[in-house]
Amino acid sequence: MRTPRPVDPCDFVIFGGTGDLAVRKLLPALYLRDRDGQLTEGTRIIGVAKAGLDEPGYRDKIQAELARFVPAELLDAEIVERFLARLRFVSIDLTEPSDYAAVADLLASSTVEIRVFYLACAPALFGPICAALGAHNLATETSRVVLEKPIGRDLASAREINDAVGSVFDEHQIFRIDHYLGKESVQNLLVTRFANTLLEPLWNSSRIDHVQITAAESLGVGSRGDYYDRSGALRDMLQNHLLQVLCLVAMEPPTHVNRESVRDEKRKVLQALAPLSADDIKRDTVTGQYGPGLVNGEVVGSYCQDCENPDSRTETFVAVKAEVRNWRWAGVPFYLRTGKRMSQRFSEIVVQFKPVPLPMFPGIEGASEPNRLIISLQPDEEIRLEMTAKEPGSGGRLRPVSLALNYTEAFQDRSPDAYERLLMDVVRGDPTLFMRRDEVEAAWAWAEPILHHWHDSGRVPRTYPAGTDGPVDAATLIERDGRRWHEGAA
Repeated sequence: MRTPRPVDPCDFVIFGGTGDLAVRKLLPALYLRDRDGQLTEGTRIIGVAKAGLDEPGYRDKIQAELARFVPAELLDAEIVERFLARLRFVSIDLTEPSDYAAVADLLASSTVEIRVFYLACAPALFGPICAALGAHNLATETSRVVLEKPIGRDLASAREINDAVGSVFDEHQIFRIDHYLGKESVQNLLVTRFANTLLEPLWNSSRIDHVQITAAESLGVGSRGDYYDRSGALRDMLQNHLLQVLCLVAMEPPTHVNRESVRDEKRKVLQALAPLSADDIKRDTVTGQYGPGLVNGEVVGSYCQDCENPDSRTETFVAVKAEVRNWRWAGVPFYLRTGKRMSQRFSEIVVQFKPVPLPMFPGIEGASEPNRLIISLQPDEEIRLEMTAKEPGSGGRLRPVSLALNYTEAFQDRSPDAYERLLMDVVRGDPTLFMRRDEVEAAWAWAEPILHHWHDSGRVPRTYPAGTDGPVDAATLIERDGRRWHEGAA
Protein backbone atom coordinates (compact mmCIF):
# COMPACT_ATOMS: atom_id res chain seq x y z
CA MET A 1 0.00 0.00 0.00
CA ARG A 2 1.23 3.48 -0.88
CA THR A 3 1.48 5.58 2.26
CA PRO A 4 -0.85 8.60 2.04
CA ARG A 5 0.87 11.96 2.02
CA PRO A 6 0.36 13.71 5.38
CA VAL A 7 -1.30 17.12 5.37
CA ASP A 8 -0.10 20.17 7.26
CA PRO A 9 -1.31 20.66 10.85
CA CYS A 10 -4.64 22.46 11.07
CA ASP A 11 -7.55 23.37 13.28
CA PHE A 12 -10.58 21.62 11.79
CA VAL A 13 -13.67 23.37 13.16
CA ILE A 14 -17.05 21.69 12.61
CA PHE A 15 -20.09 23.91 13.15
CA GLY A 16 -22.84 21.44 13.91
CA GLY A 17 -20.30 19.14 15.53
CA THR A 18 -22.93 16.94 17.19
CA GLY A 19 -25.23 16.69 14.17
CA ASP A 20 -25.95 13.75 11.90
CA LEU A 21 -23.48 14.73 9.17
CA ALA A 22 -20.65 15.26 11.65
CA VAL A 23 -21.05 12.02 13.58
CA ARG A 24 -22.01 9.83 10.61
CA LYS A 25 -19.58 11.09 7.96
CA LEU A 26 -17.09 13.79 8.93
CA LEU A 27 -15.63 12.49 12.19
CA PRO A 28 -15.38 8.86 10.98
CA ALA A 29 -13.63 10.16 7.83
CA LEU A 30 -11.17 12.19 9.90
CA TYR A 31 -10.54 9.20 12.19
CA LEU A 32 -9.73 7.01 9.16
CA ARG A 33 -7.34 9.66 7.81
CA ASP A 34 -5.68 9.73 11.23
CA ARG A 35 -5.49 5.95 11.13
CA ASP A 36 -3.67 6.11 7.80
CA GLY A 37 -1.21 8.70 9.07
CA GLN A 38 -2.47 11.78 7.23
CA LEU A 39 -3.31 13.90 10.28
CA THR A 40 -0.12 15.31 11.70
CA GLU A 41 0.87 16.37 15.21
CA GLY A 42 -0.77 19.62 16.23
CA THR A 43 -3.99 18.97 14.29
CA ARG A 44 -7.10 19.60 16.37
CA ILE A 45 -10.74 18.82 15.59
CA ILE A 46 -13.11 21.29 17.22
CA GLY A 47 -16.81 20.57 17.49
CA VAL A 48 -19.04 23.62 17.83
CA ALA A 49 -22.72 23.22 18.68
CA LYS A 50 -25.38 24.17 21.20
CA ALA A 51 -25.39 20.80 22.89
CA GLY A 52 -24.65 21.44 26.56
CA LEU A 53 -21.65 19.10 26.49
CA ASP A 54 -18.24 19.62 28.03
CA GLU A 55 -15.09 18.37 26.35
CA PRO A 56 -14.96 14.94 28.08
CA GLY A 57 -18.65 14.46 27.29
CA TYR A 58 -18.03 15.26 23.63
CA ARG A 59 -15.19 12.77 23.48
CA ASP A 60 -17.37 10.09 25.04
CA LYS A 61 -20.11 10.80 22.51
CA ILE A 62 -17.77 10.64 19.51
CA GLN A 63 -16.12 7.45 20.78
CA ALA A 64 -19.56 5.82 20.85
CA GLU A 65 -20.40 7.17 17.39
CA LEU A 66 -17.15 5.83 15.91
CA ALA A 67 -18.16 2.38 17.12
CA ARG A 68 -21.41 2.78 15.14
CA PHE A 69 -20.07 4.22 11.90
CA VAL A 70 -16.54 2.81 11.49
CA PRO A 71 -16.14 -0.91 10.69
CA ALA A 72 -14.91 -2.80 13.73
CA GLU A 73 -11.83 -4.10 11.93
CA LEU A 74 -10.69 -0.50 11.33
CA LEU A 75 -10.99 0.56 14.96
CA ASP A 76 -7.69 0.43 16.81
CA ALA A 77 -7.72 1.32 20.50
CA GLU A 78 -4.43 3.22 20.37
CA ILE A 79 -5.44 5.24 17.29
CA VAL A 80 -8.90 5.93 18.72
CA GLU A 81 -7.25 7.30 21.88
CA ARG A 82 -4.95 9.50 19.77
CA PHE A 83 -7.90 10.72 17.70
CA LEU A 84 -10.03 11.51 20.76
CA ALA A 85 -7.14 13.51 22.20
CA ARG A 86 -7.40 15.81 19.17
CA LEU A 87 -11.02 16.65 19.94
CA ARG A 88 -12.12 19.93 21.50
CA PHE A 89 -15.65 21.21 22.02
CA VAL A 90 -17.26 24.64 22.30
CA SER A 91 -20.93 24.95 23.23
CA ILE A 92 -22.41 28.12 21.73
CA ASP A 93 -25.56 29.42 20.09
CA LEU A 94 -24.62 29.57 16.39
CA THR A 95 -27.02 32.47 15.89
CA GLU A 96 -25.45 34.64 18.62
CA PRO A 97 -22.38 36.55 17.30
CA SER A 98 -20.99 37.32 20.74
CA ASP A 99 -20.74 33.60 21.54
CA TYR A 100 -18.01 33.22 18.92
CA ALA A 101 -15.53 34.80 21.34
CA ALA A 102 -15.21 31.31 22.86
CA VAL A 103 -14.24 29.91 19.46
CA ALA A 104 -11.72 32.72 19.01
CA ASP A 105 -10.17 32.00 22.41
CA LEU A 106 -9.73 28.32 21.59
CA LEU A 107 -8.22 29.03 18.17
CA ALA A 108 -5.82 31.54 19.72
CA SER A 109 -4.40 28.77 21.92
CA SER A 110 -2.74 27.13 18.88
CA THR A 111 -0.06 28.40 16.52
CA VAL A 112 -1.15 26.35 13.49
CA GLU A 113 -1.85 28.53 10.45
CA ILE A 114 -4.47 26.51 8.59
CA ARG A 115 -8.06 26.75 9.80
CA VAL A 116 -10.88 24.78 8.18
CA PHE A 117 -14.40 25.92 9.06
CA TYR A 118 -16.85 23.19 8.06
CA LEU A 119 -20.47 24.39 8.08
CA ALA A 120 -22.30 21.11 8.78
CA CYS A 121 -25.53 22.93 9.51
CA ALA A 122 -28.57 24.45 7.83
CA PRO A 123 -27.79 26.70 4.82
CA ALA A 124 -29.69 29.54 6.53
CA LEU A 125 -26.78 29.68 9.02
CA PHE A 126 -24.00 29.92 6.41
CA GLY A 127 -24.13 33.71 6.18
CA PRO A 128 -24.51 34.44 9.92
CA ILE A 129 -21.68 32.05 10.85
CA CYS A 130 -19.32 33.60 8.31
CA ALA A 131 -20.28 37.10 9.44
CA ALA A 132 -19.45 36.15 13.04
CA LEU A 133 -16.13 34.63 11.98
CA GLY A 134 -15.30 37.86 10.17
CA ALA A 135 -16.33 40.01 13.11
CA HIS A 136 -13.96 38.08 15.39
CA ASN A 137 -11.10 38.22 12.82
CA LEU A 138 -11.03 34.43 12.48
CA ALA A 139 -11.10 34.34 8.66
CA THR A 140 -7.36 34.54 8.05
CA GLU A 141 -5.52 34.26 4.73
CA THR A 142 -4.90 30.56 5.35
CA SER A 143 -8.47 29.76 6.38
CA ARG A 144 -10.94 27.74 4.31
CA VAL A 145 -14.70 27.41 4.67
CA VAL A 146 -16.64 24.34 3.53
CA LEU A 147 -20.29 24.61 2.50
CA GLU A 148 -22.54 21.56 2.35
CA LYS A 149 -25.29 21.38 -0.25
CA PRO A 150 -27.88 22.55 -0.84
CA ILE A 151 -26.56 25.98 -1.73
CA GLY A 152 -29.95 27.67 -1.66
CA ARG A 153 -33.39 26.61 -2.82
CA ASP A 154 -33.24 28.55 -6.09
CA LEU A 155 -30.99 30.95 -7.98
CA ALA A 156 -31.83 33.98 -5.84
CA SER A 157 -31.18 32.24 -2.52
CA ALA A 158 -27.98 30.65 -3.89
CA ARG A 159 -26.72 34.11 -4.83
CA GLU A 160 -27.68 35.43 -1.41
CA ILE A 161 -25.66 32.69 0.32
CA ASN A 162 -22.72 33.17 -2.04
CA ASP A 163 -22.76 36.93 -1.44
CA ALA A 164 -22.87 36.50 2.34
CA VAL A 165 -20.03 33.97 2.47
CA GLY A 166 -18.07 35.85 -0.20
CA SER A 167 -18.17 39.05 1.85
CA VAL A 168 -15.93 37.33 4.42
CA PHE A 169 -13.95 34.73 2.43
CA ASP A 170 -12.32 35.04 -0.98
CA GLU A 171 -13.60 32.63 -3.65
CA HIS A 172 -10.42 30.52 -3.52
CA GLN A 173 -11.10 29.92 0.20
CA ILE A 174 -14.67 28.65 -0.33
CA PHE A 175 -15.10 24.89 -0.81
CA ARG A 176 -18.63 23.89 -1.88
CA ILE A 177 -18.55 20.16 -1.33
CA ASP A 178 -20.31 17.50 -3.39
CA HIS A 179 -19.34 14.08 -2.06
CA TYR A 180 -20.15 12.44 -5.41
CA LEU A 181 -17.07 14.14 -6.87
CA GLY A 182 -14.89 12.45 -4.26
CA LYS A 183 -15.81 8.93 -5.35
CA GLU A 184 -12.89 7.02 -6.82
CA SER A 185 -14.80 6.03 -9.95
CA VAL A 186 -15.87 9.62 -10.64
CA GLN A 187 -12.30 10.86 -10.33
CA ASN A 188 -11.11 8.02 -12.52
CA LEU A 189 -13.55 9.15 -15.20
CA LEU A 190 -11.18 12.05 -15.89
CA VAL A 191 -8.21 9.69 -15.99
CA THR A 192 -10.07 7.20 -18.20
CA ARG A 193 -10.92 9.95 -20.67
CA PHE A 194 -7.77 12.04 -20.68
CA ALA A 195 -4.92 9.63 -19.85
CA ASN A 196 -5.89 6.98 -22.42
CA THR A 197 -6.13 7.21 -26.20
CA LEU A 198 -8.76 4.49 -26.57
CA LEU A 199 -11.97 6.38 -25.73
CA GLU A 200 -11.46 10.07 -26.44
CA PRO A 201 -11.69 9.75 -30.27
CA LEU A 202 -15.09 8.04 -29.73
CA TRP A 203 -16.33 10.54 -27.12
CA ASN A 204 -18.69 12.55 -29.32
CA SER A 205 -22.06 12.55 -31.08
CA SER A 206 -20.82 10.58 -34.08
CA ARG A 207 -20.14 7.50 -31.93
CA ILE A 208 -22.26 7.88 -28.77
CA ASP A 209 -26.00 7.22 -28.93
CA HIS A 210 -26.96 8.50 -25.48
CA VAL A 211 -25.85 8.81 -21.85
CA GLN A 212 -27.73 7.72 -18.70
CA ILE A 213 -26.91 8.97 -15.20
CA THR A 214 -28.79 7.28 -12.37
CA ALA A 215 -28.72 7.67 -8.59
CA ALA A 216 -31.22 5.20 -7.09
CA GLU A 217 -31.77 4.58 -3.39
CA SER A 218 -33.73 1.77 -1.77
CA LEU A 219 -34.16 3.73 1.47
CA GLY A 220 -36.85 6.30 2.15
CA VAL A 221 -36.37 9.73 3.66
CA GLY A 222 -35.87 8.35 7.19
CA SER A 223 -35.20 11.08 9.76
CA ARG A 224 -34.75 13.70 7.03
CA GLY A 225 -38.48 14.00 6.37
CA ASP A 226 -38.78 17.62 7.47
CA TYR A 227 -35.82 18.73 5.34
CA TYR A 228 -36.77 16.61 2.38
CA ASP A 229 -40.36 17.82 2.26
CA ARG A 230 -39.03 21.34 1.74
CA SER A 231 -36.53 20.17 -0.85
CA GLY A 232 -37.48 17.24 -3.08
CA ALA A 233 -35.47 15.09 -5.45
CA LEU A 234 -34.59 17.83 -7.93
CA ARG A 235 -33.09 20.16 -5.32
CA ASP A 236 -31.59 17.37 -3.23
CA MET A 237 -29.93 15.35 -5.98
CA LEU A 238 -30.39 16.39 -9.60
CA GLN A 239 -29.43 20.06 -9.41
CA ASN A 240 -26.10 19.23 -7.77
CA HIS A 241 -24.92 15.60 -7.79
CA LEU A 242 -26.26 14.51 -11.17
CA LEU A 243 -25.40 17.73 -12.99
CA GLN A 244 -21.87 17.62 -11.60
CA VAL A 245 -21.42 14.07 -12.88
CA LEU A 246 -22.86 15.13 -16.25
CA CYS A 247 -20.21 17.87 -16.39
CA LEU A 248 -17.37 15.38 -15.96
CA VAL A 249 -18.82 13.16 -18.68
CA ALA A 250 -19.38 15.99 -21.15
CA MET A 251 -16.56 18.46 -20.47
CA GLU A 252 -13.89 19.27 -23.03
CA PRO A 253 -10.31 18.25 -22.29
CA PRO A 254 -8.71 21.00 -20.19
CA THR A 255 -5.32 22.28 -21.26
CA HIS A 256 -4.05 20.55 -18.13
CA VAL A 257 -5.67 19.34 -14.93
CA ASN A 258 -5.24 22.00 -12.28
CA ARG A 259 -7.28 23.88 -9.71
CA GLU A 260 -9.27 26.02 -12.11
CA SER A 261 -9.08 24.49 -15.60
CA VAL A 262 -11.36 21.57 -14.72
CA ARG A 263 -13.89 23.91 -13.13
CA ASP A 264 -13.71 26.21 -16.16
CA GLU A 265 -14.69 23.32 -18.44
CA LYS A 266 -17.47 22.14 -16.12
CA ARG A 267 -18.98 25.62 -16.14
CA LYS A 268 -19.00 25.61 -19.95
CA VAL A 269 -21.03 22.38 -19.93
CA LEU A 270 -23.61 23.86 -17.57
CA GLN A 271 -23.87 26.96 -19.74
CA ALA A 272 -24.34 24.73 -22.82
CA LEU A 273 -27.31 22.84 -21.34
CA ALA A 274 -30.27 23.56 -23.60
CA PRO A 275 -32.91 25.55 -21.68
CA LEU A 276 -36.18 23.65 -21.30
CA SER A 277 -39.33 25.40 -22.50
CA ALA A 278 -42.74 24.80 -20.91
CA ASP A 279 -43.49 22.17 -23.58
CA ASP A 280 -40.08 20.55 -23.02
CA ILE A 281 -40.68 20.36 -19.27
CA LYS A 282 -44.12 18.83 -19.77
CA ARG A 283 -42.74 16.22 -22.17
CA ASP A 284 -39.18 15.59 -20.93
CA THR A 285 -39.50 15.60 -17.12
CA VAL A 286 -41.11 13.02 -14.86
CA THR A 287 -41.92 13.37 -11.17
CA GLY A 288 -42.95 10.63 -8.77
CA GLN A 289 -43.59 10.01 -5.09
CA TYR A 290 -43.27 6.60 -3.47
CA GLY A 291 -46.30 4.96 -1.97
CA PRO A 292 -46.52 1.87 0.23
CA GLY A 293 -44.71 -1.19 -1.07
CA LEU A 294 -42.41 -4.13 -0.46
CA VAL A 295 -38.68 -3.46 -0.05
CA ASN A 296 -36.32 -6.38 0.59
CA GLY A 297 -39.26 -8.47 1.79
CA GLU A 298 -40.44 -5.79 4.23
CA VAL A 299 -43.67 -3.82 3.91
CA VAL A 300 -42.90 -0.10 4.10
CA GLY A 301 -45.11 2.97 4.24
CA SER A 302 -45.58 5.83 1.81
CA TYR A 303 -43.58 9.03 1.61
CA CYS A 304 -46.49 10.98 3.06
CA GLN A 305 -46.40 8.70 6.10
CA ASP A 306 -42.62 8.99 6.42
CA CYS A 307 -42.61 12.79 6.31
CA GLU A 308 -45.83 13.03 8.35
CA ASN A 309 -47.51 15.24 5.76
CA PRO A 310 -50.54 13.52 4.20
CA ASP A 311 -50.98 16.31 1.62
CA SER A 312 -47.35 16.49 0.45
CA ARG A 313 -46.70 16.98 -3.25
CA THR A 314 -42.93 16.75 -2.89
CA GLU A 315 -41.28 14.57 -5.51
CA THR A 316 -39.11 11.66 -4.35
CA PHE A 317 -38.32 10.69 -7.94
CA VAL A 318 -37.34 12.79 -10.92
CA ALA A 319 -36.24 11.93 -14.44
CA VAL A 320 -35.16 14.49 -17.03
CA LYS A 321 -34.05 14.33 -20.64
CA ALA A 322 -31.38 16.98 -21.23
CA GLU A 323 -29.12 18.06 -24.08
CA VAL A 324 -25.68 19.65 -24.07
CA ARG A 325 -25.89 21.97 -27.03
CA ASN A 326 -22.36 22.17 -28.39
CA TRP A 327 -20.44 20.63 -31.29
CA ARG A 328 -19.32 17.56 -29.37
CA TRP A 329 -22.73 16.57 -27.99
CA ALA A 330 -25.42 18.08 -30.21
CA GLY A 331 -28.21 15.53 -30.69
CA VAL A 332 -27.05 13.19 -27.90
CA PRO A 333 -29.69 12.92 -25.16
CA PHE A 334 -28.62 12.76 -21.52
CA TYR A 335 -31.18 10.90 -19.40
CA LEU A 336 -30.95 11.74 -15.70
CA ARG A 337 -32.94 10.03 -12.95
CA THR A 338 -32.88 9.77 -9.20
CA GLY A 339 -35.32 8.35 -6.70
CA LYS A 340 -35.92 6.99 -3.23
CA ARG A 341 -37.48 3.66 -2.24
CA MET A 342 -36.53 2.10 -5.55
CA SER A 343 -35.93 -1.58 -6.20
CA GLN A 344 -32.21 -1.39 -5.51
CA ARG A 345 -29.48 1.01 -4.44
CA PHE A 346 -27.10 1.91 -7.23
CA SER A 347 -25.52 4.92 -8.89
CA GLU A 348 -23.99 4.68 -12.31
CA ILE A 349 -23.11 6.38 -15.57
CA VAL A 350 -23.96 4.49 -18.76
CA VAL A 351 -22.40 5.70 -22.00
CA GLN A 352 -24.09 3.76 -24.80
CA PHE A 353 -22.37 3.74 -28.17
CA LYS A 354 -24.19 3.60 -31.47
CA PRO A 355 -24.94 0.15 -32.92
CA VAL A 356 -22.91 -1.36 -35.72
CA PRO A 357 -24.02 0.07 -39.09
CA LEU A 358 -24.77 -3.37 -40.57
CA PRO A 359 -25.48 -6.72 -38.82
CA MET A 360 -22.74 -9.13 -39.92
CA PHE A 361 -23.82 -12.38 -38.25
CA PRO A 362 -27.48 -12.95 -39.20
CA GLY A 363 -27.20 -16.75 -38.88
CA ILE A 364 -26.04 -16.75 -35.27
CA GLU A 365 -28.53 -16.77 -32.43
CA GLY A 366 -28.66 -13.69 -30.23
CA ALA A 367 -28.70 -10.04 -31.12
CA SER A 368 -25.61 -7.86 -31.12
CA GLU A 369 -26.08 -5.40 -28.28
CA PRO A 370 -24.62 -1.89 -28.54
CA ASN A 371 -21.33 -1.40 -26.70
CA ARG A 372 -21.66 0.34 -23.35
CA LEU A 373 -19.20 1.89 -20.94
CA ILE A 374 -20.71 1.53 -17.46
CA ILE A 375 -19.15 3.48 -14.61
CA SER A 376 -20.55 2.23 -11.30
CA LEU A 377 -20.35 4.66 -8.38
CA GLN A 378 -22.15 2.51 -5.79
CA PRO A 379 -22.54 0.01 -4.27
CA ASP A 380 -19.26 -1.07 -5.92
CA GLU A 381 -16.90 1.33 -7.64
CA GLU A 382 -15.90 -0.12 -10.99
CA ILE A 383 -15.75 0.49 -14.73
CA ARG A 384 -17.15 -2.08 -17.18
CA LEU A 385 -16.95 -2.08 -20.97
CA GLU A 386 -19.67 -4.24 -22.46
CA MET A 387 -18.81 -5.83 -25.81
CA THR A 388 -20.49 -8.50 -27.92
CA ALA A 389 -18.84 -11.92 -28.06
CA LYS A 390 -19.74 -15.41 -29.32
CA GLU A 391 -20.22 -18.17 -26.81
CA PRO A 392 -17.72 -21.03 -27.27
CA GLY A 393 -18.68 -23.96 -29.46
CA SER A 394 -20.14 -24.52 -32.87
CA GLY A 395 -23.19 -22.34 -33.40
CA GLY A 396 -22.60 -20.44 -30.17
CA ARG A 397 -24.95 -17.53 -29.65
CA LEU A 398 -23.96 -13.89 -29.39
CA ARG A 399 -24.16 -12.19 -26.01
CA PRO A 400 -22.65 -9.15 -24.26
CA VAL A 401 -19.62 -9.72 -22.02
CA SER A 402 -17.89 -7.26 -19.71
CA LEU A 403 -14.31 -6.15 -19.44
CA ALA A 404 -14.34 -4.92 -15.84
CA LEU A 405 -12.08 -2.96 -13.52
CA ASN A 406 -13.11 -3.19 -9.87
CA TYR A 407 -11.00 -0.78 -7.83
CA THR A 408 -10.91 -2.84 -4.64
CA GLU A 409 -9.94 -6.01 -6.50
CA ALA A 410 -7.44 -4.27 -8.77
CA PHE A 411 -5.57 -2.40 -6.07
CA GLN A 412 -6.09 -4.89 -3.23
CA ASP A 413 -6.77 -2.26 -0.63
CA ARG A 414 -9.47 -0.27 1.05
CA SER A 415 -10.19 2.84 -0.96
CA PRO A 416 -10.71 6.02 1.07
CA ASP A 417 -14.31 7.14 0.79
CA ALA A 418 -15.41 10.40 -0.77
CA TYR A 419 -15.40 12.46 2.42
CA GLU A 420 -11.97 11.20 3.45
CA ARG A 421 -10.50 12.29 0.14
CA LEU A 422 -12.28 15.63 -0.09
CA LEU A 423 -11.51 16.68 3.49
CA MET A 424 -7.80 16.23 2.84
CA ASP A 425 -8.14 18.30 -0.36
CA VAL A 426 -9.66 21.09 1.75
CA VAL A 427 -6.72 21.06 4.16
CA ARG A 428 -4.33 21.16 1.19
CA GLY A 429 -6.29 24.03 -0.33
CA ASP A 430 -7.01 22.14 -3.56
CA PRO A 431 -10.46 23.15 -4.92
CA THR A 432 -10.38 21.06 -8.13
CA LEU A 433 -13.21 18.72 -7.06
CA PHE A 434 -15.34 21.42 -5.44
CA MET A 435 -17.99 23.62 -7.02
CA ARG A 436 -17.18 27.20 -7.87
CA ARG A 437 -19.75 29.94 -7.45
CA ASP A 438 -20.40 30.29 -11.18
CA GLU A 439 -21.02 26.52 -11.46
CA VAL A 440 -23.61 26.57 -8.67
CA GLU A 441 -25.44 29.50 -10.17
CA ALA A 442 -25.32 28.10 -13.73
CA ALA A 443 -26.83 24.83 -12.45
CA TRP A 444 -29.63 26.73 -10.70
CA ALA A 445 -30.27 28.86 -13.79
CA TRP A 446 -30.98 25.66 -15.76
CA ALA A 447 -32.93 23.80 -13.07
CA GLU A 448 -35.04 26.62 -11.66
CA PRO A 449 -37.47 26.90 -14.63
CA ILE A 450 -38.37 23.23 -14.11
CA LEU A 451 -39.37 23.91 -10.51
CA HIS A 452 -41.35 27.00 -11.51
CA HIS A 453 -43.25 25.13 -14.23
CA TRP A 454 -44.11 22.25 -11.90
CA HIS A 455 -45.41 24.74 -9.33
CA ASP A 456 -47.30 26.96 -11.77
CA SER A 457 -48.89 24.05 -13.63
CA GLY A 458 -49.91 22.33 -10.39
CA ARG A 459 -48.16 19.12 -11.38
CA VAL A 460 -48.74 16.31 -8.91
CA PRO A 461 -46.06 13.59 -8.71
CA ARG A 462 -47.19 10.17 -9.94
CA THR A 463 -47.32 7.59 -7.17
CA TYR A 464 -45.08 4.55 -7.57
CA PRO A 465 -44.96 1.55 -5.22
CA ALA A 466 -41.93 1.46 -2.95
CA GLY A 467 -39.48 -1.20 -4.11
CA THR A 468 -40.04 -0.55 -7.83
CA ASP A 469 -38.14 1.40 -10.48
CA GLY A 470 -40.19 4.57 -10.23
CA PRO A 471 -43.30 5.72 -12.08
CA VAL A 472 -44.24 4.16 -15.42
CA ASP A 473 -43.81 7.59 -17.03
CA ALA A 474 -40.05 7.30 -16.50
CA ALA A 475 -39.90 4.22 -18.71
CA THR A 476 -42.04 5.99 -21.29
CA LEU A 477 -39.66 8.98 -21.27
CA ILE A 478 -36.81 6.91 -22.66
CA GLU A 479 -38.71 4.19 -24.51
CA ARG A 480 -40.43 6.66 -26.82
CA ASP A 481 -36.93 7.39 -28.16
CA GLY A 482 -36.38 3.68 -28.85
CA ARG A 483 -34.13 3.24 -25.79
CA ARG A 484 -34.46 1.66 -22.33
CA TRP A 485 -33.05 2.27 -18.90
CA HIS A 486 -30.06 0.20 -17.93
CA GLU A 487 -31.04 -2.28 -15.21
CA GLY A 488 -28.27 -1.26 -12.83
CA ALA A 489 -26.40 -3.37 -10.34
CA ALA A 490 -28.86 -6.28 -10.14
